[in-house]
Amino acid sequence: MEPHRTTCTADGTVVEFAVGLGSHDLGVADVTVELYRRGMAPLIVFTGATSPTTRDRMPRGEAVHYRERALEGGVPEEVVLVETRARNTGENVRFSRELLAERGVDVSSVLLVSKPYEERRAYATARRLWPEVKVVCASAPLALGAYVESVGDARLVLDMLVGAVQRLIVYPARGFMIEQEIPGTVVAAYERLRDAGFTGRLVPE
Repeated sequence: MEPHRTTCTADGTVVEFAVGLGSHDLGVADVTVELYRRGMAPLIVFTGATSPTTRDRMPRGEAVHYRERALEGGVPEEVVLVETRARNTGENVRFSRELLAERGVDVSSVLLVSKPYEERRAYATARRLWPEVKVVCASAPLALGAYVESVGDARLVLDMLVGAVQRLIVYPARGFMIEQEIPGTVVAAYERLRDAGFTGRLVPE
């Protein structure tokens, strides 16, 4: 492995690593692989253990399944690191940061790859927990309907979407992420979905 190689994103940002954030969605691994192939990041970290959402889908752990997907897609084994302890976005960021530090990598910018509706949460979390690096975010360029079809579980997607917005609202006060401006229309949609029973991924307030 060559840990100090860098490359540039479209805006000219120097990026040493792409970090694929673990989840139920193997599409995150596919997007990470595509960005690697396009030369946007020379090295990859996949991070994630299991959760109630992924236990059945990814019994060996999210990062492990992501890595297997990347290798099946032709990514060389030596450019992929795995972090297998993280159970939430904060731990994804913190444990990936620790893994790179242990390997002596001085990271100035990181490309975070997530589900389409998690980019804002990933950004806000990384800005709080990894403030010294520039954060660039990416995801599959899919509209909501197409994304639901790709996952095959509308209830799961809506539960996760509602949970992601709730965290943007409540987590800054807990120190888990930076404050973000949330449009009133987004808050109203969140409240409608929450009141309609899409509460499977809410955290206690």
